[in-house]
Amino acid sequence: MRAYQLTAQSGIDALKAVDLPVPKPGRRQVLVKIAACSLNYRDLAIATGRYRAPTRAHVIPLSDGAGEVVETGQDVLRVKAGDRVMGCFFQRWTGGEPGPDTQGSALGGGIDGMLREYAVLEEDGVVKTPAHLTDIEAAALPCAALTAWHALVEHGRLAAGRTVLAQGTGGVSIFALQFARMMGAAVIAISSSDEKLARAKTLGADRGINYRDTPAWDAAAMEMTGGRGVDQVVEVGGPGTFARSLGAIRTGGKISLIGVLAGMADINPSLILAKRADVRGISVGSMQMFEAMNAAVSAHGLKPVIDRVFPFAEALEAYRHLQSAAHFGKIVITI
Repeated sequence: MRAYQLTAQSGIDALKAVDLPVPKPGRRQVLVKIAACSLNYRDLAIATGRYRAPTRAHVIPLSDGAGEVVETGQDVLRVKAGDRVMGCFFQRWTGGEPGPDTQGSALGGGIDGMLREYAVLEEDGVVKTPAHLTDIEAAALPCAALTAWHALVEHGRLAAGRTVLAQGTGGVSIFALQFARMMGAAVIAISSSDEKLARAKTLGADRGINYRDTPAWDAAAMEMTGGRGVDQVVEVGGPGTFARSLGAIRTGGKISLIGVLAGMADINPSLILAKRADVRGISVGSMQMFEAMNAAVSAHGLKPVIDRVFPFAEALEAYRHLQSAAHFGKIVITI
């Protein structure tokens, strides 16, 4: 089968096409023929050696993929051959609190990922694809969408009438915008691009802030909410933007800490105490969260925003497009 491996963590050019045997499913495992994959910032961090967790040598990258079950191992009950499925980011996190082996089961990092024609996945490491989605659309969901869902629903307990601030227009932030609007919440989007803010407004963002023109975007968000502050920030910048996120939330507001795109900086814990902020680190989610999210996606007919689709042979170009930060929504590779 065709696949890609990262021969070193030295940059995008370390991604090499290889020919590997088709794997066989064991007990409670399934063999999935992959139709499409999508990229996340994590994949770029792994390729460039900047990812925080260990990754296996010569790993097949990408956590996100969708396709069809073509073979099942012994004792598989949840799915059958012919079912359209998506892989779960963590192959060993069914529900509840993550276990000690959860992080090591992350596709495209601790274990081989989805940038290949066939993948063996755990029976509890797949979920069925919503019927209204194509495989290209479904491939966008496993990491970015579930991360946004975990932040807003599992952590934020989002309800209609609340206000969410979404940072940027990458995969997680756009899904956060879509989910928030789906649930009747208002959204303030921030970006360095007026064009991207205009596109965010077509998806339902109520207000937009260009943080290059308005560096004190926390003060602007406070003003937009009448001095109350937003109920929740989907924080993808990390320590580099965290202080402003604290400045933007209401007293008792929530910050879902997802990424570190803005670099590292010292965090003053007294700011958290002063706002009585509820801060939680979010790392994707469990299989049960994924199924709950898919039920909402199906009920509302939600479609992910796809920025661009690349053929399998142009996987390096897909990585470079992600690295350029020119995208709006998800970048997909077809197999």
